[in-house]
Amino acid sequence: MYDIEQLIGGVWGTGSGTRNLTVLNPMDGQPVTTVPVASESDVPAAVKAARDAAPGWARTAPAARAAALHAAANAVEAAADELATIMNAEMGKPVDGAKDSIGAGVATLRQYAELGPTHRGRSLAGNDEAIDLMAYGPRGVVAAITPWNDPVAVSCGLIGAALVTGNTVIYKPSERTPATGWRLARILAPHFPGGVLSLLNGDGPVGAALAGSEVDVVAHVGSTTTGRAIAAACARTGAKALLENGGSDPLVVDADVDPVWAAQQAALGAFVNSGQICVAVERIYVHRDIAGPFLEALTAEAGTWAGQIGPLVDTRLRDAVHAQVSAAVEAGARVLTGGAVPDGPGAFYPPTVLADCTDDMAVVREETFGPVAPVVVVDSFTEALARAADSPYGLAATVLTGSMSHAQQAWRELPAGTVKINAVFGGAPGGAAHPRRGSGQGFGYGPELLDELTVTKAVHIEAPPAGW
Repeated sequence: MYDIEQLIGGVWGTGSGTRNLTVLNPMDGQPVTTVPVASESDVPAAVKAARDAAPGWARTAPAARAAALHAAANAVEAAADELATIMNAEMGKPVDGAKDSIGAGVATLRQYAELGPTHRGRSLAGNDEAIDLMAYGPRGVVAAITPWNDPVAVSCGLIGAALVTGNTVIYKPSERTPATGWRLARILAPHFPGGVLSLLNGDGPVGAALAGSEVDVVAHVGSTTTGRAIAAACARTGAKALLENGGSDPLVVDADVDPVWAAQQAALGAFVNSGQICVAVERIYVHRDIAGPFLEALTAEAGTWAGQIGPLVDTRLRDAVHAQVSAAVEAGARVLTGGAVPDGPGAFYPPTVLADCTDDMAVVREETFGPVAPVVVVDSFTEALARAADSPYGLAATVLTGSMSHAQQAWRELPAGTVKINAVFGGAPGGAAHPRRGSGQGFGYGPELLDELTVTKAVHIEAPPAGW
């Protein structure tokens, strides 16, 4: 059990709330911790503290802000084992996978520490007797509302980019992983002046109150439903909404690929982290010519993953995943493996492969966020692209093909922020993309995130007239 507190204006405490939340371990249903929920007055207090601290932090030299972020990254790295243990207890991610995720968060902090001091302005060609500048500055107060499925890495990205560009941050981790967020804030906060980083714990009402408060940016990674509510709140207050939300990412398997290799890629994309990844493979379009051996290989791959994955974050999500699978079966899908809630404690769900799926099934059309691989058979590559593009989401997509022309066609035509060719995961450090449609808006990663968190001011300077 962890004694979790709020951080407001550099002071740790339980806050003035009267409610508590209890987090259960998804592996056995036992309590992990009890969390004090921020009150209605805690939110404006945190906003005021962040607003009061903003001018001083904005005036801090970029190199000094970067040095603080480097020191914070070192501290997070030193605490990786502890953070991984907490993540495992709260959301079920195996410890080794949690350590890898935390390592990615550390790398992101260091990336922004390096990029921050170089993210300055530029000069413009104008009058010979004048200077024109495009000057960049912080937006002010950033509310960072983060998810439970990758709590350290995502939080490090948003917090690091906001702090290094001179913003102050109010951090609200998911109510499903509050101890992870609290411990991360405990590690980060000593490296920054009081009020520069605040922490508020709580559920949806706390997040809604924060999103609707007088902040300058609301950066959110999470569900599409919550993202749309945040966008509506920002429309009322004038804050900038920066959103990476849900997805139903397609995988297209062309006729010319090795079906066993393709199945390995599909299984990795669908089953890693128990399918609880924003860019997980959620629907598969396979060419009819290799559909048989592909399905056979994918079913075998699911068997190898069965002993590796952890539980879903809670039984509520597990029940929602199973409801989608059950509805698909009733509509004509075939379960090749998995598809049943196991006996025993915890929120476990087996790697599941579904054949004979159609685009109108919820397991294909909507976000599942579980270890389910629904497969749709197509008769051509062009048909696969068209069906993959027909979605209310636009986060990412993967195409497996040996044809360069098909690869070119795919990345040009698929309406997604990220298109990956012949690898379900990967990418160079610093990559960024624009999610589309129900998947969000704005850059959430890479150097472009620094642009999102800064404002640009045009400055025109002329010398006074001669003789003054």
